Amino acid sequence: MDDFKGKVAVVTGAASGIGLGVVERFVKEGMKVVMADVEKGSLDREVARLAGEGADVLGVICDVRDPDSVQALADRTISHYKAVHVVFNNAGVAPGGPMLETTPSDWRWIVDVNLLGVAYGVTAFGPIMKEAGAGHIINTASEAGHVSSAVLGMYTATKHAVVGLSESLYRELEGTGVSVHCLCPNLVNTGIFNSERNRDDGAEMTPAQTATMAPLREAITELGITPQQVAGDIIDAMRNDRFWIFTHDLTKQALATRYKDIESGSNPSNPYESAEEIDTLTKLSEL
Repeated sequence: MDDFKGKVAVVTGAASGIGLGVVERFVKEGMKVVMADVEKGSLDREVARLAGEGADVLGVICDVRDPDSVQALADRTISHYKAVHVVFNNAGVAPGGPMLETTPSDWRWIVDVNLLGVAYGVTAFGPIMKEAGAGHIINTASEAGHVSSAVLGMYTATKHAVVGLSESLYRELEGTGVSVHCLCPNLVNTGIFNSERNRDDGAEMTPAQTATMAPLREAITELGITPQQVAGDIIDAMRNDRFWIFTHDLTKQALATRYKDIESGSNPSNPYESAEEIDTLTKLSEL
């Protein structure tokens, strides 16, 4: 797809962070955008702002943990715009801390959002796009979908799953006209490390989790690229029908270290210790 003017896009996690940056870029490209988010206040504010600037946007409250909510999002999209051309399964959360201190409810929350939220988006919108014979499905994974850190075990597990899901979906949809893309960003300046604000089970962070999140929040603010940069990478990947979307050169360096370990039969090493950009996740992996 080279010309996005008049096309319909759906973005989850659209009221902030990468989602909002991508919405803004889609609008700039002339697209109509369904903005889905679980945070009503933020969603209403951003929809009103963009509509006031002339954008054709529709806000829909959606909890991606609920398959019925995601299906309702698909139904609302088709009833309002009569089509869907781009689906960005982006909503995600990122709690941190030692895995040995996690609880079943911790796991259920992150798996429901990060993995099943993507799966529900795929199964709700994928058949529509396949029948139409065209479109793009973009799933937000992470650099953590390929390499690991000692402080983001649950997040890493879910993002590895999204990478596998996306690769399999790519193979399933080859030849149908529907392109699949896997977004694997390194640090982006968003509120992802404050995502416990949307947790509704009453669970509170442990002292170890709190101690972990503080430097993560500092790092993402100091070192993170802008959501607008990520949006540009996504547009470029769609125009060039490119599956992998890496936002940082550091990611490929980290991947090379991991596969070197695999080839040599070595135990997992720090994937950043030989990278040029040591100042990013090396600090986090040593926490």
